[in-house]
Amino acid sequence: MTGSKILIEASADEVRKVLFDIANYPSWSKSIKGANVESSDDQGRPLRIQLTIEAGMLRDKPTLDYDWSGAPEKVSFSLVDADLLTQMDGTYIVKSLGDETEVTYELTSDVSMPIPKPMLESAEAGIIKAALEELKDKVEG
Repeated sequence: MTGSKILIEASADEVRKVLFDIANYPSWSKSIKGANVESSDDQGRPLRIQLTIEAGMLRDKPTLDYDWSGAPEKVSFSLVDADLLTQMDGTYIVKSLGDETEVTYELTSDVSMPIPKPMLESAEAGIIKAALEELKDKVEG
């Protein structure tokens, strides 16, 4: 598992509004080119979504199941199916610090081709860093 944190100058509710709106990730995330919600819960939150990802050398269409049981502080996802990815499990943790919000993103992934573990961890760190920075840019405007 690889993880990182970022501080965003906004309320936790403002952060959650963007972070939990997964269907709109393609409008602000450079690596997520598409998001197709396949099913939602009674609150309109996606339970299963297929993403189109282009992150460096990784180009895939993972289908993810989302777990909202820890919401609003935490949302997790796990891989259902993909072409290259064999694992993609992640968690976002949103913690209010008053005028700022701390967002933690943890990710564990694996692919069907042989890639050295340090290289995979480096790729995860890059994906996490980009995702958190893009979230911060979107929320802070």
